[in-house]
Amino acid sequence: MKDEVITIKKFHEGLTNKVFSAREALAEFYKVIDTKDGEIGAYLSTDRDAAQTQAEEVDRLVEKGSPLPLLAGVPLAIKDNIMVKGQPCTAGANILKGYTAIYDAAVIKKLRGESALFLGKTNMDDSAMGSSTENSAFKVTKNPRDMTKVPGGSSGGSAAAVASGMAVAALGSDTGGSIRQPADFCGIVGLKPTYGAVSRYGLIPMASSFDQIGPLTNTVEDAAIMFRAIAGEDPHDATSASVTYGDELTDPNLEHMREMTIGLPKEYFIAGIHETIRANVEGAIAQFKGLKVRFKEISLPHTKHALSAYYIIMAAEASSNLARLEGIRYARVPQAEEAAHLMERYVKNRSHGFGTEVKRRIILGTFVLSSGHYDAYYAKAQKVRALIRRDFDEAFKDVDAILTPVSPTPPFTIGEKTNDPLTMYLSDIFTITANLAGLPALAMPPNFQLIGKPFHEADILGLGQYYERIRR
Repeated sequence: MKDEVITIKKFHEGLTNKVFSAREALAEFYKVIDTKDGEIGAYLSTDRDAAQTQAEEVDRLVEKGSPLPLLAGVPLAIKDNIMVKGQPCTAGANILKGYTAIYDAAVIKKLRGESALFLGKTNMDDSAMGSSTENSAFKVTKNPRDMTKVPGGSSGGSAAAVASGMAVAALGSDTGGSIRQPADFCGIVGLKPTYGAVSRYGLIPMASSFDQIGPLTNTVEDAAIMFRAIAGEDPHDATSASVTYGDELTDPNLEHMREMTIGLPKEYFIAGIHETIRANVEGAIAQFKGLKVRFKEISLPHTKHALSAYYIIMAAEASSNLARLEGIRYARVPQAEEAAHLMERYVKNRSHGFGTEVKRRIILGTFVLSSGHYDAYYAKAQKVRALIRRDFDEAFKDVDAILTPVSPTPPFTIGEKTNDPLTMYLSDIFTITANLAGLPALAMPPNFQLIGKPFHEADILGLGQYYERIRR
């Protein structure tokens, strides 16, 4: 199995036809992890005993001839800010080192209901803050396509695990592009769902009005299968929406795809995009045109303010969310054990428990929320956010989806941008608007994303599958 890309449907066929058992498949994937991950560094932890127990249960269902969900026995990797009961959950941060989740996230409960297997937890930027997975407190993850390059972030471990064959699929989280940019850098598929389409219960929050859990996969069809499994309303998450998704996600009407119009926002096709990215995106547009899909130039005029608005609002929300982590309730920070009094311990815990980038954003977020600065920064950024949403609303009156690059550059070299945070932030310039507006967005090779209307994941997944099938 390890010499070819195993899709979810291929895995399901092999399992149900008894070409292999779930236990054999699990052993094979752990063998690949043992062989490759020492160099790549995608995983922070694995729970082989728990996965073995899950696999044995799947094999019993196969022997009984019971109907199997598509995801039964499928080995998945889970980003380390998503709770899996009994497994470590650090969010890539020292301040949570040693913490073990005491409950399953809503998405994990849903995947357990599908009899999926969990290989382990994947590396990420500290507290999900970063675009390269270099900010992790524990290790630097490498891009399996080129070990000198970053895999993107903050879901770089999940992307690297899928791209290297160390998982069939994975879960990540996307606050400003943290699923899509790693998918793009690693040459796989990543879906950020509509805000509210997937429950955030059990996700360690970064910026609560942006965060969404979504899949990283080898194909768009696999992304559709994963999304359908985890989507839906959840009583534990008041922001989750009561929306039902059907067969249109995984079995799109290809004739309908030919009737769609894709918008090309002029603000996204600007000077400064790397020549390779521009050529790949233009090639994708040409192939879509060959499939008789129509295109129309549109304008999203407030895009130029998106990066500033995003980093103000995100930092404000992150600083509030991270206030609950003081290094006492969830895990202990060794450097603070000798503190003379409680306040000193709090200071030491947070000083040693958070990395440089996290501290930078906490300071920025505290500043923009402070008295005298709230109206000048945070309130103004929220007004810009409303204008960006309005831009998309107007654009979607004329088009069904929007196509843009994912990142302005190919993967950059490890260490290239670690001392230049502003340049690192520019990696998010094409992805953050979907988060600001709460829209679904699909990143896929070569280097482009499709942004859809709210809760119209079927449109972008359908276009993606249409493109993918014809290309094969």
